[in-house]
Amino acid sequence: MRASLFFSLLLIPSAAFSQALPDQVLALIAANQAWTLEQQRSICEIPAPPFKETARGVEYAKRLKALGLVDIRTDSEGNVISRWPGSGAPKPVTVFSAHLDTVFPEGVDVRVKTSGRRLTGPGIGDDCRGLAAVLSVAKAFQEAKVKVQGTILFVATVGEEGQGDLRGVRHLFTKEMKGQIDQFISLDGTGYGVTARGVGSNRYRVTYFGRGGHSYGAFGMPNPAHAMGRAIARISDIQVPKQPKTTFNIGTVEGGTSVNSIPIAVSMEVDLRSESATELASLDERFRAALGAALEAEKARWPESRAALELKIETMGLRPAAEPADSLPIIQQALAAAKRLGIPVFATRSGSTDSNIPMSLGIPAVTLGAGGQASGAHSADEFYEETADSYKGPQMAALLLFSLHPPQ
Repeated sequence: MRASLFFSLLLIPSAAFSQALPDQVLALIAANQAWTLEQQRSICEIPAPPFKETARGVEYAKRLKALGLVDIRTDSEGNVISRWPGSGAPKPVTVFSAHLDTVFPEGVDVRVKTSGRRLTGPGIGDDCRGLAAVLSVAKAFQEAKVKVQGTILFVATVGEEGQGDLRGVRHLFTKEMKGQIDQFISLDGTGYGVTARGVGSNRYRVTYFGRGGHSYGAFGMPNPAHAMGRAIARISDIQVPKQPKTTFNIGTVEGGTSVNSIPIAVSMEVDLRSESATELASLDERFRAALGAALEAEKARWPESRAALELKIETMGLRPAAEPADSLPIIQQALAAAKRLGIPVFATRSGSTDSNIPMSLGIPAVTLGAGGQASGAHSADEFYEETADSYKGPQMAALLLFSLHPPQ
């Protein structure tokens, strides 16, 4: 039923497709560009560090209510969920979302500095722009009194970044609304990209433990640092394919107490990625083999020692990979929306976003850029630059919503 509906939408001639869209909404989004920018700035000045997005979520819920959204609630994970009231039927159900959280820890100065068309501040592009673009679409819907077929849920998720491990959207699809969502649209960052494939990632904290001792007096026992060095060397020699792109990285290394002490423990944090679930699993297997081989090699180096040497692998995060075909209707509709607006999007791309979860579950999903330009994401120098056509980001999202939910 779902597939046949989407396929029929794809077959609508371009002229009829244009007539079916309320051009009034597109005009309102463009006219409200300054309002959208102010939403972006003011949202960004509400702290939303990892696992502490509550204050921003409370304010966002207030703004959704002011724009006419109904049934507003915050679920047990912290996601803000609301429903557009102009629905003519319960199905299909589309989640239209952006994420509340940033990568920046508590205490970071979140005041936004403005210089001409440039806004500088933590998270101003990722994802304050996405949050503002979702509100921009809601405001245009309200002003145009839009009614659509099916149900559109306007959602702000938590835990998209880093160690949040997609906890918000994962909760949404596996618990809060399990089996109820038919398709998913996320606005994340700036520009006009169409992210159609999910880059999966396995993240681990690896620790080697030993007895420790004086570097001279206790010499001759297995050394956790040496074991980890052996592991790093083995990991760096792992061969991975260029396509599908598959990568590994050792991001942090720490441990020990002094230069003249054999450490009791040393650890490293490792990131494995691929847009192919098969390649990611293969890389994970070889990574674990390298860790185990390094452990045994370090033990074998000191056969007369009875000192223990142990290995601990802790999971920091698991993001599923997904490779939906570009022929998927929601992807084709997103590309059609870009074409109608004159946005030069000629190919889809891969990324690690909230869409990873629904994609991995076989639910049609796409992540779109929210317009404008930005640089320095996840850094203290992150900035957003308003362009003359920044409004095309939320316009593109609105067109995609209308293609999936024809107006009544």
